[in-house]
Amino acid sequence: MARTRRELLKLSGGVMVAAAVAGCTDDGEEGEDDEGEPEDEGEDDIDPSEREQNEVGGAEPRVAVTYDGGVAVLDGDRLEVLDEFDAEGFVRINEAGDGQHAFLTEGNSFRLLDAGTWGEPHGDHNHYYTTDPYLSNVTVDGDTPGHVVSHDGIGTLFFDGTGEYHSLDLADLDVEADSIETERFETEGPHHGVAVVLEDGSRLETLEDRSGARFLDADGEEVDRNEDCPGVHGEAAGPDGIIAFGCEDGVLVWDGDSFEKHDTGEEFSRIGNLFSSEGSPILLGDYRTDEEGEEPMTEVALVNAKTGEITTTDVGSPYNFRNLQRGPDGEALVLTEDGQLHIIDPETGEDLEHIDVIDEWTEPEEWQEPRPAIRANGDHLYVTDPNSQEIHLVDLNEGDVITTGEFDFDPNEIVVIDGRPVEGVSSDYDDEHGDENHDHDDEDHDHDHDHEEDDDHGHDDD
Repeated sequence: MARTRRELLKLSGGVMVAAAVAGCTDDGEEGEDDEGEPEDEGEDDIDPSEREQNEVGGAEPRVAVTYDGGVAVLDGDRLEVLDEFDAEGFVRINEAGDGQHAFLTEGNSFRLLDAGTWGEPHGDHNHYYTTDPYLSNVTVDGDTPGHVVSHDGIGTLFFDGTGEYHSLDLADLDVEADSIETERFETEGPHHGVAVVLEDGSRLETLEDRSGARFLDADGEEVDRNEDCPGVHGEAAGPDGIIAFGCEDGVLVWDGDSFEKHDTGEEFSRIGNLFSSEGSPILLGDYRTDEEGEEPMTEVALVNAKTGEITTTDVGSPYNFRNLQRGPDGEALVLTEDGQLHIIDPETGEDLEHIDVIDEWTEPEEWQEPRPAIRANGDHLYVTDPNSQEIHLVDLNEGDVITTGEFDFDPNEIVVIDGRPVEGVSSDYDDEHGDENHDHDDEDHDHDHDHEEDDDHGHDDD
């Protein structure tokens, strides 16, 4: 295996130290701006602004993957390690939503990671750049960090331990900055929840007892609420302002004006995670019918958020919350424990194709333990295999594994940072481009968080 950049740095006497600054932990009033104070820089610190920047011919994806004790950033084509960073305890990873950064969940912080790839609109085309990855000490702090979502160029970070959430302008994310400026809001109380802040300042948030969600206008006044979504969890966006939440008996949909509940017709049928595809009203969801959670899931849900129709497809083998994604044409992608990748027509539910990717595996008992996970990027799909310490790159058009990376760690959570400009983040994007250069799914967020809470906010799955 190729020597990692970390090893090269050690050989040359280099030291990689993150740039300054913790975020805010103090309690504040709703809408207050949060700013942290920079930490003192040590004399051996490397300034992230000194990283060499390279213009490249097109978007170059990067993959960030967590493992016990750290996070690695990989070249998305060759699956070679570009750099590794130490992190304490059990760490999680989420895309920030701007095509360049991710948030590492470490202890009681969301910590900013620059994957080192990005694009900038310029006239009728984009320019693309790369640099070295960089894990900063720029954080947003709080009690029990959970979901990360992004909409309309706005990121929202939710803290389960207090029920508060912080919104931020994705265009302002910068590991060279001293802090992340956020607005802080409070829900009705602590819970494992999710919130969405929209471009006009209005917002959606789940309820403290997890019975549903409510919508508030830009002044913080409640406009509508729905309490008919037991066990509310997760979030996904559809066309025309649709925001959907999973329930234990269906899906709750905000259509831009009001809530509507779509039932499965079964007493217990938990849809805990939803995955969208740009322009499609159909959402892919996991589907659990065993209330005790002892029986594995073998069916997936296809939810038409506009018509309310919910259908299921049986994939014939168990899967879990990290095994669902959407393909380039909206296909439902499911990795099952027999090692096969299922490609499902979202309109009909037909299981179109099976691709053998990895060996058979069994979901571990503890949700924190590594298990195979998948992440899509256009025509490509990344599949982790902790048992063999490998990550595979699958060409969905050809139905083949085209690259395999071998590592000295067990890959756990994974995100793909595709390096493309994101609508709502680049200031001149809409005026100069429309959608012509935007071919990744900005609406399908990293919500494979399927936690079930215990009294101290522990989570038995994402």
